[in-house]
Amino acid sequence: MLTEDPQAIYDEAPCGYLSTSPDGRIVKVNETFLSWTSYTRDDLLGRQFSSILSAGGRIYHDTHYAPMLRLQGSVREIALDIVTPDERRLPVLVNATMQSDENGDPLVTRLVVLDATERREYERELLRAKQRAEESEARAHALAHTLQQTLMPPSLPQIPGLDLAAVYRAAGAGTEVGGDFYDVFEISTDDWVVALGDVCGKGVDAAVVTALVRHTLRAVSVRTSSPAEVLQVLDDVLQHFPAQRSCTLVLLRVRRDATGWNVCISLGGHPQPLLLRAGSAASSVGETGSLVGALPEPEFLEADVGLEPGDTLLLFTDGVTEARSGRQMYGDRRLRAAAEQHADSATLVHALLDDVLTFQSGSPRDDIAMLTLTVRQ
Repeated sequence: MLTEDPQAIYDEAPCGYLSTSPDGRIVKVNETFLSWTSYTRDDLLGRQFSSILSAGGRIYHDTHYAPMLRLQGSVREIALDIVTPDERRLPVLVNATMQSDENGDPLVTRLVVLDATERREYERELLRAKQRAEESEARAHALAHTLQQTLMPPSLPQIPGLDLAAVYRAAGAGTEVGGDFYDVFEISTDDWVVALGDVCGKGVDAAVVTALVRHTLRAVSVRTSSPAEVLQVLDDVLQHFPAQRSCTLVLLRVRRDATGWNVCISLGGHPQPLLLRAGSAASSVGETGSLVGALPEPEFLEADVGLEPGDTLLLFTDGVTEARSGRQMYGDRRLRAAAEQHADSATLVHALLDDVLTFQSGSPRDDIAMLTLTVRQ
């Protein structure tokens, strides 16, 4: 049977052992601790344990370690730095117990000191990694914000006889690039194209597809006056795009005529716009067509709507009607009621956005985009 010398077990233990008197002076120390710190036994015996700690460690010793030890009789995993004779710092974890006599008076405190060099370096690396991640996230948010701005017109154009307004709100905290977008551009005098859509997905990949959709709409709309034909070409483009993304889209061709404005509407799997007219209930307009870029044989229809002075056409993405509060959905009925309530307001889209955000306690689960065209009276 193997027998070991108790003194050897103490001196050669894989941790440092110290004993201190009730006033904190070192009265016993093992060889392991001396080897780690390069102190001699004569250097330490009779010396205050706190005197070999760093400046911050001495403060922590006096304000936390010593009071907790007296109050609880023990402390665990106290992180300190031992300052060696050559001014090197040794990170350690200290466990200590106080032995008292039968009257409760302290006799001796026994300390176990563990080398925490690798653990401290690991913690520092975790902190550095956290800082790098936070910096990377901040850069990503800045990039997302910049990228999102490029996917929307910097400002809506001025169209004689029409008032335009639009809002966009990204999902959640609004820090990620979303898939919702809108665009308004002129083909010729009194001939405009208005688009509002929702590309499947989020992030940079969705932004690439959004840019492709916008550029395709602009290029094809110059060659044909039919919104349905434009959607057909866009569908073919998306079908052959490597990312295989789809989108929903409402596309308007807006022209002035003798009585006001004529709007030709084509929908690609998108919610129908709402027509707001004085003296009438809000009504849906347009014929729903296929999701763009998703089906082998899509069908896109057209519908004409005449806008008279005072009429407003509201375009929106499904981030509005499909907004949720618990199990309750915002829905078409609530949208119609809110739109009718604020129909005469110059800030209709902002009032609707506030209503949708309030419904979701300020944190939308999906992107929200809305755009209105109002014929001036």
